[in-house]
Parts: sequence; structure tokens; C-alpha cells
Amino acid sequence: MATTPTKLSPALAALHKELAIPADYAASCGLPMYEEPAELASIGVDLEGRERFLDARVVPQWRAMCATAASSNLCLQVVSAFRSIDYQADLFRNKLGRGQSTQEVLCVNAAPGFSEHHSGRALDLTAPGYAALAEAFEGSLEFAWLTENAGAFGFAMTYPRDNPWGIDYEPWHWCASDASVA
Repeated sequence: MATTPTKLSPALAALHKELAIPADYAASCGLPMYEEPAELASIGVDLEGRERFLDARVVPQWRAMCATAASSNLCLQVVSAFRSIDYQADLFRNKLGRGQSTQEVLCVNAAPGFSEHHSGRALDLTAPGYAALAEAFEGSLEFAWLTENAGAFGFAMTYPRDNPWGIDYEPWHWCASDASVA
């Protein structure tokens, strides 16, 4: 569930300080905070063979969407799904360790506590022949199909071009709505 942040917990505030995330991040970006779901369920493995999970309430929608796409000879491949706050923080640390600035990282990853992946409703997807997390995915038949059909399953692309949160365009990032888990 998404909540409008009023104040970060001491642990999250300390984590943001460690990662040099600006103290006014919540107010300046406009992203809500996300709670981790009560129950996760496996959706199988991603491209790297790692088991991935979603909020158990979203799994039937995901499976139905995949099956419907497959009936049109399309293959939705999972790159990423649920991420804990700690996992998100490790992504930040890795990117900072490779020399990226905090601001550069914040253009492609929401700060820990603010990623839709924490909700267990978000997926990063690709298709055969397309690199993971690549803008070229928008040229795939799978992306065209998602654009036309994902809404029927409660999913939407969260980060279109020029989105209000300042996250780079991510045609691969799709999230089930809050209403889909109500």
C-alpha cells in the first residue's frame, strides 16, 4: 500500500543519510512510500534464474496477463519484481560504488522506502531479443501488447516520458494498481 510520507522512520532516515539522499527527497519528488506486502508468492524465475515474488493478491492477475499474451505468441519475461528496502539500498550502494552520484541513481531508482517494487505489485519486464532494462523494449511486440492490454489486468506503466517524479522513462516498469489488491 502507498502512503504519503510525513516523516521517515529513524532507520530509513539513517539509511537515506548513508546514501546521501537529500533530506527533502519525499517532499521534492512526490513519490509515496510503499509498505511491503503481508504475503508474497513466487512467480517463478527471472532471466537470471533467480526466484521472484509478487504480492500474493497480484499473482493471479500476472498469470492471467502472461497467459493471454502467450496466446498471442508473446513472451513477457521477468527482470525484477518484489524488492525489499534492503535490496533497494544495496542497488544504491552498488551504483554509488561504481562512481554514480546519488542524483544520477535517483533518476533511475526510487530511494529505499519509495520504490513500487517494495509493494510487491511492480515488475520490470522484457521480451526475447531485448536487453533487460533497455528503452529499446518499447519497440517490441510485447510492449505494444502491454500498452493495449495491461490495463485490463490492472497493470500500468508507471514511468512514462516526462513523468512528474523525475524518474527516467522506463517502458519495462509495470505496476498493478492499489485497487487491484483491495
